[in-house]
Amino acid sequence: MRPTINKSALFTLILVLVISGIYWYRKTNSLKLVALQGETMGTTYNVKYLQQNPVSFQKQIDSVLVLFNQSLSTYDPDSEISRFNRDSVFVFKLPYFYPVLKKSKEVFEKTSGFFDPTVMPLVKAWGFGPNKKDTLPPTKIDSLLQFVGMDKLNFDEKQVSKTKSGVQLDFNAIAQGYGVDVVAELLEQKGIKDYMVEIGGEVLAKGTNQEGKGWKIGVDDPRQSERTELKAIVSLENKALVTSGNYRKFYIKDGKRYVHTINPKTGYPETHSLLSATVFAKNCMTADAYATAFMVIGFEKTLEFIKKEKDLDVYLIYDDQGTMKTYVSEGLKPYLQEAE
Repeated sequence: MRPTINKSALFTLILVLVISGIYWYRKTNSLKLVALQGETMGTTYNVKYLQQNPVSFQKQIDSVLVLFNQSLSTYDPDSEISRFNRDSVFVFKLPYFYPVLKKSKEVFEKTSGFFDPTVMPLVKAWGFGPNKKDTLPPTKIDSLLQFVGMDKLNFDEKQVSKTKSGVQLDFNAIAQGYGVDVVAELLEQKGIKDYMVEIGGEVLAKGTNQEGKGWKIGVDDPRQSERTELKAIVSLENKALVTSGNYRKFYIKDGKRYVHTINPKTGYPETHSLLSATVFAKNCMTADAYATAFMVIGFEKTLEFIKKEKDLDVYLIYDDQGTMKTYVSEGLKPYLQEAE
């Protein structure tokens, strides 16, 4: 018996394929790529987006990033965060301080305090602050823990205050990611649907690239501290990507290696088998915060955390008794390719 062909369903399928093909052809042949580069936050930025009639938004992006730094840069003595660190109360003037505080508290609570922006006194003590000469002997580190903890802050949408005068904030583990989100929001306000924003290696991509595919983003090999070699390539679409590791920000003193990842519980730099943590999330601020937290809690605890947090994916590079290995969460596997 000859099988019956549902002509209506077949016609619908063909129509869908034709329309999809026309859409892809029009998109890749009518939209032009705009590529912008600049400097911000002590690093560089790269912004790419597709537009039918190309317009450069470089001036608008630079203006937003200048304001952003005036709010959250610890390297600017007149920024909002620097002024708060010197005072006890600060009333927000710009719209960037509160969202970072709110997200910081959320991640602080979810990670049981392993992500904590009040580590600034410890960051400075270990020589990773704005003034790298501000180092203390390790015997005095424990005394700084009294100033660490989000419970020592009170804040709302209008202002932030501290319960102890020695409490200080450091948003370096989350602000750069939020800066990416802020630039992305600007592009969306301009009607841009397909774009990639990168600041200092932290990325948010929406839509597709000029080929109608996900934006190709590389993940560094943590074994190469002096030169960049890729460990993996990710096809990023409607996601943010942030990698945190100890392979670049460190110093050696008296033959000992000190890394920039500070454990807010102990007050000391944290080293373990996890070499780098790449986190994928809906926005870059979230990915940035968790990437830092995972570098503190280590490989095993990160795996436990990820099983409960369904909105996050990770690509972890870790040391297993002298052999470098990787872990890719299930949701990421279709989009990630290990480099040869």
